Amino acid sequence: MCKFLKKWLGFSNTIELTEEEKMKKFLIVGLGNIGEKYANTRHNIGFKVLDYLVKTNDTSFETQKLGDIATVKVKGRTLILLKPSTYMNLSGKAIKYWLEKEKVPLENLLVVTDDLNLPFGSLRLKTKGSDGGHNGLKDTQDKLQTTKYNRFRFGISDTFSKGRQVDYVLGEWSDDENSKLEERLKTSIELVKSFALAGVNNTMNQFNGK
Repeated sequence: MCKFLKKWLGFSNTIELTEEEKMKKFLIVGLGNIGEKYANTRHNIGFKVLDYLVKTNDTSFETQKLGDIATVKVKGRTLILLKPSTYMNLSGKAIKYWLEKEKVPLENLLVVTDDLNLPFGSLRLKTKGSDGGHNGLKDTQDKLQTTKYNRFRFGISDTFSKGRQVDYVLGEWSDDENSKLEERLKTSIELVKSFALAGVNNTMNQFNGK
């Protein structure tokens, strides 16, 4: 009867979230390029972190609009994981769409990306900053119209010769890096969970530089 009355009176079936419910939702975005040829490249560490989080929570991604989506529950928090299918240079389009669709507050957005300026495996969480020449961050900044959003930078180092930056970033991990990668991924997903549970400032204090 209630459903009939709502339909007859023209009420929307859309469920409005309370502010408290909104604050318990987080959008965690891993930046990368789609396709097998990019799967194990340094530039795709954002995808790799999210893949590891999904794998350790016994769930899977589902292809939806502008990206692959998975949901992970962590102690009363809902983590919506997004791997954009727009390629790196248009990452912001997918991020903006899913932020609005899921009604996630901007302060609950975390973008996971590679960083040439950090040693391999070094982790750094920041609440704002420039794009640092990173095309994925550049488009995110453009689409969100702000530099004030949380980003988790995973160091890939800059051990490449002059003029070889693109080859290095789009190149695959070395054997030495691969041997250390799983431990770094374990720490990375602990950082992501801490972001949702303990807040950005506590997480920065605990994980930055580790």
